[in-house]
Amino acid sequence: MPITRRDMLATTLAAGASSTIGAAAETTKSSYYELRHFQLRTDNNEQGQGRRTGAFLSGAYVPAAKRAGAGPIGLFSAQIAPSMPFMICLTSYPSLAAMEAAREKFAADADYQKALADYDSPAAPAYDRMESWVLRAFDFFPAIELLPPDPKRPARLFEMRTYESANQTLMQRKIKMFGSGEVGIFRRVGLQPVWFGEAIAGSKLPHITYMVAFENLAAREKNWVGFGSDPEWVKLRSTPEFAVPPLVSNISNAILSPLNGSDIR
Repeated sequence: MPITRRDMLATTLAAGASSTIGAAAETTKSSYYELRHFQLRTDNNEQGQGRRTGAFLSGAYVPAAKRAGAGPIGLFSAQIAPSMPFMICLTSYPSLAAMEAAREKFAADADYQKALADYDSPAAPAYDRMESWVLRAFDFFPAIELLPPDPKRPARLFEMRTYESANQTLMQRKIKMFGSGEVGIFRRVGLQPVWFGEAIAGSKLPHITYMVAFENLAAREKNWVGFGSDPEWVKLRSTPEFAVPPLVSNISNAILSPLNGSDIR
């Protein structure tokens, strides 16, 4: 379903719930997420677009979203990915009803509307195009996991991965596979899960998207190697229910770093 540029910038079309690592397991209702992808130009205006979009997201969007009840919110720039440069904004809400309530609050927020009008100036486009996905958190991973705040802790590196499936049945099997041990293996080998979501609106359907974190690129390489050779993973992926036919038809990923104002760091 197409979503207009102003609709996406003026409102939050997703849901989710604020969570820490300890609280996530206690959450009983799955969050909803909106994932916005801001594609920036690759010409000489790239840095200007990046500065404007980053400033708008951290200085205007995040405060307005939190006034509207959203959170946590993740802001990221691409470090290693196809079709760079781009930025990612992930907004969470506890329900679709909360998403609709936030829409009204965004529209009534005078400070946000002024910032949005400045950002949307037709004289200087702030991005080349934008895409929005709405995702529902997995039932067994119902909210974003955050590390406890620590200003002395360096920001982590993040990997966002999207798995497309040939049909809904195969996608549901892949979700079941995550819940049948794959996420637990992630944790054991050092992959730090942050969030998981099933897309309910957007492009490339059906698909799931999730995010894991690392201390650095060297840790990422080590942890994925450990995951691939883990005996439990080898056994799980050989289980007939998950092995045939292939559950995933295409995988895409991006290495991201957090921007100022991001709750996910």
